Amino acid sequence: MRGAALWAVMLWLSQPALAQDAPPDAWAVRKCALYAQATKDALAAVGPEGLRDRFMAENRAFIASGCLSQLRICAQTPQEYAFADLLTIMTMNEGMASTFVPFGCET
Repeated sequence: MRGAALWAVMLWLSQPALAQDAPPDAWAVRKCALYAQATKDALAAVGPEGLRDRFMAENRAFIASGCLSQLRICAQTPQEYAFADLLTIMTMNEGMASTFVPFGCET
């Protein structure tokens, strides 16, 4: 009997981790919904002037991924920095970590 239990544990441990295939939990879904709404609110507050099409398209792609993409969006204009800063503050006010937002530059 011990051998069967040991075998079952070894078999279970040998399975590859499938975390990337697991559906997002309720908090992950809620965070993304809050982020999507905050994006609309921030856009209304900051305005579209100075926000590049690519910057906004990458932000939409992040939302379309369920906010699960590892995409890093690099702000380049003063308005994009203001937008990213405002979104970071808004999401933190909703209980998210500052690392949730997709903003950052590689260099």
